[in-house]
Parts: sequence; structure tokens; C-alpha cells
Amino acid sequence: MKLITHNMLTSKCLKGVVTGYPLAIHATDVKINEVDFNPEFVTRIIPKLDWEVLWKAAQSIGHGEGLPQVIQPKYEEDSEFLKKAHRVLLEVEVEEGYLTCPESGRQFPITKGIPNMLLTEAEVQ
Repeated sequence: MKLITHNMLTSKCLKGVVTGYPLAIHATDVKINEVDFNPEFVTRIIPKLDWEVLWKAAQSIGHGEGLPQVIQPKYEEDSEFLKKAHRVLLEVEVEEGYLTCPESGRQFPITKGIPNMLLTEAEVQ
């Protein structure tokens, strides 16, 4: 699971859960898979992200080194920042572990890089 995906996941469809965001990451296996750098894509995706959640997620799995906690003005002109953001968003992948709902504590396994967010009928609102 790439951190760009994590940034969009929520468990708000669970009974009793209002927001279900952000899900905590507990990684047991993290890999780096190189992806061609595309500064235009990174520049366009950053305003759509919850940067604080991305930063915390990267820190929690030990891959936030050098990533600023706050986005600076004119970030699109800072190629070093864009490369760091690219790496965290598209190259760092949680292969094994689980996600935890911040409200219910429900855990969702991550297996072979795929988070299993399926719910039982009794869990759905």
C-alpha cells in the first residue's frame, strides 16, 4: 500500500464511527520500489492531500526523514522537496501490517501491499 492510498482511506462506514480518519499504520514489512520521477504529477497531487496525515504516516513507518512537516510556499519550484514527496507518496510501500481505525480500534490487515477494508454485514452502518 502506497502512502498516497493511505491518505485517502477511511473507516467511516463502520457502525458508530463518525470520521474514521486517519487510520494508524502498523507496518511489519516496508519496501521501496523505484518509480520514475514525475514532478508535474507530484505538484498536482499535493494540494489534494492531507499533508499532516502524510507526514505522520511517513514518520510512523520510519520513512519521513527530510520530509518537511509543513508545505512551504512555492513548493512546486523546489525540486528537492518534490523528489522527497515523490519518494514518500509513490515509492515507499507497506507490504505487510495493518491499519487501525482511530475511533473503533478495528484493524484492517495489509497483505502483499493490499489493505483489506472489507466489513462484515454486522459492522456496516
